Amino acid sequence: MIRPISTALATSLFALAALPALAQDANLCGGVGLNGQWLGGDEASSDIATSPAHIEQMALVLMRNEFVGLFSVSQDGEYRIEAEGRGGGDTVLDVRNASGEIVASDDDSGGDAASRAESFLPVGTYCVSMRSFDGSPITGFVRAGRMDQEPLTAGFAAPSDEGGFGECDLSAAQSLTLGQPVANAWAAQNVYSFQLDAPAAVTITAENEAADPILTLFDASGNWLAENDDFDGLNSRIDMADMLPAGQYCVAVDLYGDESLPITVTAKAYDAMEVQLNLYARGDASPPLDGSYPVEALGELQTRLRKDVNVGGDATWYSFDIYAGGLVLVEAIAQGQGDPVLLMYDDLGRQVGYNDDNDGSLDSLLTVRVQPGTYLVAVRQLDGQTQGLIRMVFERYVPARP
Repeated sequence: MIRPISTALATSLFALAALPALAQDANLCGGVGLNGQWLGGDEASSDIATSPAHIEQMALVLMRNEFVGLFSVSQDGEYRIEAEGRGGGDTVLDVRNASGEIVASDDDSGGDAASRAESFLPVGTYCVSMRSFDGSPITGFVRAGRMDQEPLTAGFAAPSDEGGFGECDLSAAQSLTLGQPVANAWAAQNVYSFQLDAPAAVTITAENEAADPILTLFDASGNWLAENDDFDGLNSRIDMADMLPAGQYCVAVDLYGDESLPITVTAKAYDAMEVQLNLYARGDASPPLDGSYPVEALGELQTRLRKDVNVGGDATWYSFDIYAGGLVLVEAIAQGQGDPVLLMYDDLGRQVGYNDDNDGSLDSLLTVRVQPGTYLVAVRQLDGQTQGLIRMVFERYVPARP
């Protein structure tokens, strides 16, 4: 028997902010931008390529949700997108293009737990999402602007004449061969270089979560090209999907952890399929339902269903069908060690739910209003090094009849 929704069960997830105009396009940024708010107050004032000053909104995010701000770019160029929490709040920032692809992501590059992404953005409309790292309520600011405009965050220490983070000294660099990892203690080697004999798209990674590495890419003239921190857990990754010109490039590695720990650095050819599969593994995008990626089909969700899964840092995916509108609850309960994260998407790839650490625990709970259709749920461990049994519970409720 299908249970009716009780008023006590109507838990809402929401973000409060100053109230500029809302987006109207349900498909904007893969659905993430539907309830997004224009950072400049309205669409016409949110073009950061032509705005006389940066644009900014203050947001109060409650109950492990996220604030979504919208902006546009009318000229290709380098832009700075930032998020900073009040009172030392630890922000996480994601920037998506109009189709929903994450084009920049950051946790701590703004310094003092603030987030900062500096990226080349082509003409288009973008969504910037701000949430807190640990899911706690947070009040913060989201700012978007050109590189010549005032930053919100302090960033890392400015480069000095003596060198340091923010620079790349090719004379001290260890040469990388594309596709061949190199491991060194940061204290022994933290600058690398690679050579492109022809234009190519490349990926650079720095791996060792205990060291918490940070990557920055420069060209041979010292021009900043890209930066990343905490792409996959505490590991870093830069994907240069657009072709880089032939020439020499410099990679600077910094870290938050122990300087004696080895960090594995790799430069390799960019692989669009690998990038897409990584999105599915992290739960940052939903996989297709054509059998090309493992998704366990649960069929029609009737009343209550329980599943046990041994899960690590890569997401395990489920799909289920709904034939009448109502409410769906999904719980992920650690059976011993574990800190599960839940994400839910509709069949068009729009994220409709996210949760970590429900009600003061490390378990997760999603409460999502649904319409007829197919939905996908991903569960993974917050710590990619953890593997543990998670008990999944799926429950469906329908509106009570008057």
